[in-house]
Amino acid sequence: MLNFFRPQSGSLKNDFLSGVTVSLALVPEAIAFAFVAGVSPLIGLYSAFFIGLITAVFGGRPGMISGATGAMAVVVVSLVSMHGIEYLFPTVILCGLLQIAIGLGRLGKLIRMVPHSVMLGFVNGLAIVIGLAQVNSFQTIRDGKLGFVQGTQLWLMLGLVSLTMAIIWLLPKLTRAVPASLVAILSVTLIAFVMNSDAPSEMNVVATVGDMLKTNSIAARHATPEATATNNTANQNEGPSTQQAGQRLGQSEVTNTPVKTSGISGGLPQLFFFEYSMVPLNWNTLSIIFPFAIVLCGVGLIESLMTLTLVDEITETRGKGNRECIGQGAANLVCGLFGGMGGCAMIGQSLINVNSGGRGRLSGITAAVCLLLFVLFLAPLIEQIPMAALVGVMFMVVIGTFEWASLKMFHRMPASDMMVMVLVAGYTVFMHDLATAVILGVIVSALVFAWQHATHMGADIKFNEFGSKIYQFHGPLFFASVSSFKEMLDPAADPDDVVLDFYYSRVYDQSGLEAIHSMAGKYETLGKRLHITHLSPECRSLLAKAGDLVEINISEDPQYHVATDRLA
Repeated sequence: MLNFFRPQSGSLKNDFLSGVTVSLALVPEAIAFAFVAGVSPLIGLYSAFFIGLITAVFGGRPGMISGATGAMAVVVVSLVSMHGIEYLFPTVILCGLLQIAIGLGRLGKLIRMVPHSVMLGFVNGLAIVIGLAQVNSFQTIRDGKLGFVQGTQLWLMLGLVSLTMAIIWLLPKLTRAVPASLVAILSVTLIAFVMNSDAPSEMNVVATVGDMLKTNSIAARHATPEATATNNTANQNEGPSTQQAGQRLGQSEVTNTPVKTSGISGGLPQLFFFEYSMVPLNWNTLSIIFPFAIVLCGVGLIESLMTLTLVDEITETRGKGNRECIGQGAANLVCGLFGGMGGCAMIGQSLINVNSGGRGRLSGITAAVCLLLFVLFLAPLIEQIPMAALVGVMFMVVIGTFEWASLKMFHRMPASDMMVMVLVAGYTVFMHDLATAVILGVIVSALVFAWQHATHMGADIKFNEFGSKIYQFHGPLFFASVSSFKEMLDPAADPDDVVLDFYYSRVYDQSGLEAIHSMAGKYETLGKRLHITHLSPECRSLLAKAGDLVEINISEDPQYHVATDRLA
């Protein structure tokens, strides 16, 4: 990673200001992911508030930001569309209970077993996904269709994005009194406000959060079942996703899911059964929500624990995985009770927080509380934040997140590690599924290790007092290690009496037996005696099944002076 994430000492001031910065970036994401899930934008904001607040207080990683994410939204959209929003809340509650159980079972530490190659692929793939997601912020509605901004509006947005990135890059060289990201957002917001105030038309010259909300609403009204059927399920990255949000909102209209698009202003959250009807508490309901709860639990914990590991590496500290599982579970439990869509750790926002100086729990608490204040009192002002500022912040996160050093190590890494890194990164980019990418990487790494370990076969070579050469093998003999087995033997140079000792080895398949048979034939042709000792009962069983296909001289007669306890 670049020095974008510079070491900083924690302080209450830094935590507070970084929390404010993160809260501004959380608003469009909570809205977009709510549309992806097919629920009201306010549900997304309330979810981000509860998830962020509770994990900040009880989670295992101070300074890590959690909220409503695309990963969870992708899962719940199917539940909402098939069964209705009433089934969403008990599903999130059950997900929280499962996560708490995993934390109490101390299974969170398993994330430490993720190989470094998987981590590299995860980080690089994530950076690419976050960057590509920002392209959607350059879209608007033209003639009833979603398209990219053009002309002057495009150049203005590109200029403001560049200005945002320049401020974030240069300001820390002058002062660290305030987070550079916060200064950049406020500065660009002021510029955009002046430009938009002089605009003669209703459409702002510089697209804002409010425009994103309008775009999603218009996209929903013009979306068709055919369009939503071909839509990519969603983006699970940490960046604004207006196109996918709009298309998902269209899907929610088709399925008659209530979606509020009037704005982000609202009141205090209340328990879901005050606003929505309760689903029957029976086995049928459990059979519906349990599969979704399992998936939500797994996806949420994988992303949260991977984010924890990443922040640990950046800050050179160590979070508590089991406590994070409990914190995430408690957050989803409360979130479900208050009508939320669930959530987990947000990688992009966590990196913004770290770069802005946030190290303690106050940063996450501040971000969550600010979100609620935005909804209650400051919605009109927040809707004036330009998307260009938020896109610029996320682009800097991309630059800082990508492991540029891995490109230099590309040809120095073992081929297997390089393959795993590319596989995880590619799956993340093309499938937009971070959790599955990590699981796939771990499985492939384990298989590669098992294969390399299994195919490694060695031998200790010694001579007894009678001149017999003894090969004492180590490792399994099967189809993958046959070549190594044959290369270790030298029939032409070996003495007249040779012993193959399998005390520390096993023969597992017909290929192994055939390899022994082949070598026995070579020794016999040269007029040399070959003895096989210490074959396991399983190996003898294989020989018995092989019958006349394999002719091997098995000898355990002590008179050969090769099958003694001293050799064993």
